[in-house]
Formats: sequence, C-alpha cells, structure tokens
Amino acid sequence: MSDFDLDLMAVEDHMDEEFDLEGSIVLGVLDGTTDPETWVEAIANGNVLVLRGEGNINELASGFARNVKESGGNLVHFRGFLIVTPPGIDVDTSRLE
Repeated sequence: MSDFDLDLMAVEDHMDEEFDLEGSIVLGVLDGTTDPETWVEAIANGNVLVLRGEGNINELASGFARNVKESGGNLVHFRGFLIVTPPGIDVDTSRLE
C-alpha cells in the first residue's frame, strides 16, 4: 500500500456544496388562470415546472416563455405538457427520436 492520504470527509463536504440543488418539481395546470409572474418566480427559485396545457400552449405560455428563454431556461412541449426548467437544467429529448 502507498502512503496516499485521501480525506474522504473533505471530498464529501465539497460534493455536497457542488451538487446542492434547490427547488422542486412543480406540477400544475396551464390554463390562463395563473399569473405568468407566478411561473417566472417558480423558475427563478430553481423549480422545474410540469404544466398540463388546457388550450393552445403557445398562447398560454406567451406571458412567461420569453423571460424563461432569455434567462437561460428551457421550455419543451411534450404530449400536452409543457416542461419548463431553470438555467442549468436541460431536458434531454434524444430518446424521443
């Protein structure tokens, strides 16, 4: 054995800092009754939104979509749902092909 000294506690503490994600997955209905600023705030707080669209999703999301995109977030329409992620969280659609 070598005299290699690895402080696993220090590494674990560093990992906790690096991977400390805040936020939740928020389920909701996108039907035009919720103020778009509510969705913007949820994304700004690190949440991922999974919104069931009731109507034209493009029209319903128009009040917050540009803000999300400009901040680096993502919007993906999938089977009647709009998935909205904050910056730094990507949606992998490669398995849909």
